[in-house]
Amino acid sequence: MTSRLNPYLSFNGNAREAVEFYRDVFGGELTVSTFGEFGTPDPGIQDKVMHAQLETPQGYTLMASDCPPGMPWNPGDTVTVSLSGDAGDGLREVWARLAEGGTVGVPLEKQMWGDEFGQLVDRFGVPWMVNVVQPA
Repeated sequence: MTSRLNPYLSFNGNAREAVEFYRDVFGGELTVSTFGEFGTPDPGIQDKVMHAQLETPQGYTLMASDCPPGMPWNPGDTVTVSLSGDAGDGLREVWARLAEGGTVGVPLEKQMWGDEFGQLVDRFGVPWMVNVVQPA
């Protein structure tokens, strides 16, 4: 098996909504397992996501879960998702979708290194950086 690096995102009860949104944005296969499926006796979290994984056609992997009771949830302070690629990868369209209902910190525009780059926090509190590489 080849090593890979991917983000693991934590949510405060809306992980299913978030990963379904990301599946709509990126496409791909989504698997979701709940705390109840793993036998938790706590009825308050049985339907919450213990682990979700999205494998996209572009080769991205996103993993996510809801924080169980007693585990702190601090949105956006530990994970930033970075997407880099060519204009043909559809990154401008992805940017536009992620920005819906979110907060743009740096607009997606040409930067001093020559690429288009932007930063935003999506409607679920997840920070994103998008870099569209420009032809040399």
